[in-house]
Amino acid sequence: MSRAAPAFWWRTEPGAASAFLWPAARVWSAASAWRMGRAPALRPPVPVICVGNFVVGGAGKTPTSIALTRIARSRGHKPGLLASGYGGRATGPLLVDPAQHGADEVGDEPLLLAAVAPTVIARDRVAGVTRLLEEGVDLIIMDDGFQNPAIAKDLSIIAVDAGVGIGNGRVVPAGPLRAPLRFQLRRAGALLVIGEGSAAEPLIRAAARAGRPTLRGRLRPTRVREWHREPILAFAGIGRPEKFYTTLREARATVVRTMNFPDHHWFTDAEAAELIAAAEAQRLRLVTTEKDHIRLARRTGAAGELYQRSEPLPIMLEFENPAAIGELIEEAVRNAARAGRTL
Repeated sequence: MSRAAPAFWWRTEPGAASAFLWPAARVWSAASAWRMGRAPALRPPVPVICVGNFVVGGAGKTPTSIALTRIARSRGHKPGLLASGYGGRATGPLLVDPAQHGADEVGDEPLLLAAVAPTVIARDRVAGVTRLLEEGVDLIIMDDGFQNPAIAKDLSIIAVDAGVGIGNGRVVPAGPLRAPLRFQLRRAGALLVIGEGSAAEPLIRAAARAGRPTLRGRLRPTRVREWHREPILAFAGIGRPEKFYTTLREARATVVRTMNFPDHHWFTDAEAAELIAAAEAQRLRLVTTEKDHIRLARRTGAAGELYQRSEPLPIMLEFENPAAIGELIEEAVRNAARAGRTL
C-alpha cells in the first residue's frame, strides 16, 4: 500500500523537516539525474508519447492517457498503452484483459486503460513494448515512465495538478520532485495543467523560459446523476482525494462525509465494514472513484459487499484546446517518420 505524502512537501515554504532531509535529497537528486541521463535501451519502430509528472503521486496521468488515446484514434492511428502495473502482482509483459484480470493482478489503472485500447503491463518496459507491438499498434502511449530511460520518447507530456504544482520544489525526500526540476524540464515536451488553482504558476513560468508550451485541461464527470437528492459518504484512496470531492460537489452532489485512504489502497474487510456501517448510520449513499471501485471488484466478504453498495464517479479529461493536443501527436508521428521509425 502507498503512504500519504508528507504535508510539508506541498507547502510553499519547505520548513524544518525539509531542511533536515536536504542532504538525503541531494543524494537522490544525483542518482535520479544520472538515471534519467542514461541512453535509452530501445527506440521502438513506432512513435512513443509518454504521459508523466514531475512529482510523486497522482496528477491525472491516467485520464490524460485515455484522452490522448481517443484523440489519436480519431486521427486514424492505432494506439496502444504501456503501463507498469503498479499495485498488481503480475510483472508482465501481459496484455490486460478486464474480463480475466483483476486489480490485484494487473493494478487498477491498467484496467481502466484496457477499456479504451490494447494495454500491456510490464515492469521491464522494453519487454512491454515488444509485446504491445504484437497487437499491431502504430503508436505507443506510456502511462507514467517519464523518469525511466529504458524507452526513447518522441514526446513527453507532463501532467501538473493546478492545485499543488510542484509543492515546495525540492527533491524526494525533502519534497515531492522525482528528480531535479531543471533536469526534468529539459526532457519534457509540454506541460498539461489540470484543474483550477495558481500553485502551478511558478512552474509555468519556468517552462516558458525553457521553451516548453503549457496546455490546460479539466476533469469532469461523464455521467451526472441526481446525487444532490441524497446525502453522500464519499471515500477515496488516491493521491489527492480532495480533487475527487471537488469534482463531486461540482456535479451538485451533497457530500456530507468523506473518508480518505492511501493511494492505491487495498481495502480490508474491516475498513469496508466500517464504511458500510458509517453510511447506514447516517443513511448516506456510498460514492467512490473509478480506481477505488475497480479495486473492490472480484472481492468477497465485506469488501465485496462494499463494491455492490458503492457507486463510482466516472470522469474524463477535457482539453481546453484539443486541436493543440492533436497537433502535438502528429508532430511526434512526423518526427518518428523522419527518423525512419514507423512500421
